[in-house]
Amino acid sequence: MIFLKQIILIIFCIFPLLQVKAQDLSKPIHSPKKAALLSAVLPGLGQIYNKKYWKVPIIYGGLLTSAYYINDNNIQYQQYKKAYLLRIDNNPNTIDDFVSDYSSRDLLILKDFYRRNREISILIFTGVYILNIVDASVDAHLFYYDVSNDISLHFLPISTAHFNGFSLTINL
Repeated sequence: MIFLKQIILIIFCIFPLLQVKAQDLSKPIHSPKKAALLSAVLPGLGQIYNKKYWKVPIIYGGLLTSAYYINDNNIQYQQYKKAYLLRIDNNPNTIDDFVSDYSSRDLLILKDFYRRNREISILIFTGVYILNIVDASVDAHLFYYDVSNDISLHFLPISTAHFNGFSLTINL
């Protein structure tokens, strides 16, 4: 029991001596909220605010590529949907463009295929847009983060008139 009390006493004596150097808050704070809002209004604007200019073409590449596939898959979907509806309307005077190429079952499969691809492209577009906002916010949070080579841990003995102990200093 006495040993446990000694360990607790040592722990409580060492903790006040721990010195952790925090980030310097004398600089103006780079606002994550502003960065996210800028990226929500115009994709890539938050990255420009964070001075990460190289990310803007990647964002627009993802958005424009997915927008292209949304449009292309929608055109194909509408084309096969129209052909399928003309084929099953039981009117012998209406003829679709794919009479000699595809059966009714094939048209239905193609219609569903392009509808599914259109929906996946919409999800990808939405994902890139949301990722753009999250990236701007995270970059703003880490804007002043110091990534220097001086990441160290110092463990030094301290001796004063009233106390003998250890000092733990962490430089991040």
